[in-house]
Amino acid sequence: MDEYNDYLINTRPAIKGGRHVADNAPFLFALVTVLLTAIGLVMLYSASYNEALSFELDHAYFFYRQLTFALYALVPIALVILLPSPLIRRLSPLSLLAVVVLLGLTLFSSYGQQKFGSRRWLEIAGLPSIQPSEFAKIAIALYYGSYFSRRGESALDQRIFITPALVALVVTALILAGRDYSSALLLLAQCCAMLVASGLRWQSLVVLFGFVTPPALVALLGQGYRIRRVASFLLPTLDPSGINYQVSVSLKAIRRGGVFGVGLGNGVYKEGLLPEVHSDFIFASICEEIGLVGVTLIITLFIIFIHLGYTAARRRDGEDRFLSLVAFGLTTMIALQALLNLFVVTGLLPPTGVPLPFFSQGGTSLVVVLTSCAFIYRALAGRRQ
Repeated sequence: MDEYNDYLINTRPAIKGGRHVADNAPFLFALVTVLLTAIGLVMLYSASYNEALSFELDHAYFFYRQLTFALYALVPIALVILLPSPLIRRLSPLSLLAVVVLLGLTLFSSYGQQKFGSRRWLEIAGLPSIQPSEFAKIAIALYYGSYFSRRGESALDQRIFITPALVALVVTALILAGRDYSSALLLLAQCCAMLVASGLRWQSLVVLFGFVTPPALVALLGQGYRIRRVASFLLPTLDPSGINYQVSVSLKAIRRGGVFGVGLGNGVYKEGLLPEVHSDFIFASICEEIGLVGVTLIITLFIIFIHLGYTAARRRDGEDRFLSLVAFGLTTMIALQALLNLFVVTGLLPPTGVPLPFFSQGGTSLVVVLTSCAFIYRALAGRRQ
């Protein structure tokens, strides 16, 4: 584990022409990010216009809403790019405190909104509703990056992992209290990955898992609908018209797309056959309309994105260890979220409400993903301030 940590922090690109590749990496990362965002907006419009019309809204309602949040993201993107790294590091604990306050308001104030059985949304003074659990992903990455970058070699002392582990459990518990099990699980996985990258030995990780697993199982099995989801996943014929309905229809849409798809805008499963087709199950609509060829392009862009993200985390000639750890945490978060969504849509995991980054309808999610991209770009570009 220590050898892995040394590799993560100290390795430079070591290939022929590596310096040239490294110099082009920030531009390539920005290009991939813009392409994923643009394709995501196009596919969201195609998947959502029928849904908008069914509610007597403008046919491009969800498209314009998502585009608006993409423009909102330009503000935090500019701040991440322009602010000095030491200042961002000093503000990291405040960002975590702000997220805890927002989660508390969501749970315990009249500003919290309950939808689909979960209390995840916060709406204040008529502003667009937000999901504080999404902002927790960035706040945790910043806090961990600041905490461990200030300790350097002392990270070998396993006792320093107690505080960040407790912080992760508190934030996760607040998210779980809002009945958002998937977000809590993703955040916990992100935290574990960052702890390992910061020097946590596997023996300590086993102890941490032993401590976390019992309450996680209680949370999973403490709600009847979660038990039914797991049971239906293990026994698909148990409830084909109920909990398994979305996955069954999703697989039909994917098969219908074939190699080349039925054409952009020509999908039929978005016309009321597949619930949540413009959010959690948008990948099924993408497969139906642009087929295996188009999906291969999108997955390739995700692979390049993730590769460049971890390249940013490895680069010692970036700004500092703080941004390297932040890039690692945020890249891991986006990668895990994308994989979990694809596994759910294709029936490899039980149904859960996890959006596909860049594609699924969700303003807060898009702002968080694009802001995360700014941090990764900053680490990749290696600007010193």
